[in-house]
Amino acid sequence: MENEGARGDSAPRTAPPTLLYLMKQVELSVRSALDDLARPEGLTALQYTALTVLERHPDLTAAHLARLSFVTAQSTADMVSTLLDRELIERHRDPRDRRRLVMALTRRGRLVLDRMRPQVTALEERMLGQASAAEATALRHTLELCRQALHEDTPVD
Repeated sequence: MENEGARGDSAPRTAPPTLLYLMKQVELSVRSALDDLARPEGLTALQYTALTVLERHPDLTAAHLARLSFVTAQSTADMVSTLLDRELIERHRDPRDRRRLVMALTRRGRLVLDRMRPQVTALEERMLGQASAAEATALRHTLELCRQALHEDTPVD
């Protein structure tokens, strides 16, 4: 029988995990590893993520930073306060619209990211260690397509 196990019993085969489940498991593993990498800098994985978002997108409002960092507005307010207190980010008037307050990395924030970059790169290489270069490129492309499909209003980095 097709559903019989290796020993010939009739135990049903289990379905493979869903793609969403696998993605969540990867996310949890990455977040745990990023927390470990960020801890010596006095940061959390979410704070590190916010700094990298500001590195790629300077002069963001708190609301936009929250969306791109995957956190709630309340979490962003606490995170921004912490990053401001540590002088890793600064708040200033938007040069294009003086009524808006926006945030950007400070020199200190850039130095923290520069110190962490080799470790984060090593983590990514470890995560993709069993994939070929072509598979890693295809995965990146596929994840970009998934992100675009689910968040069409979110800019692609």
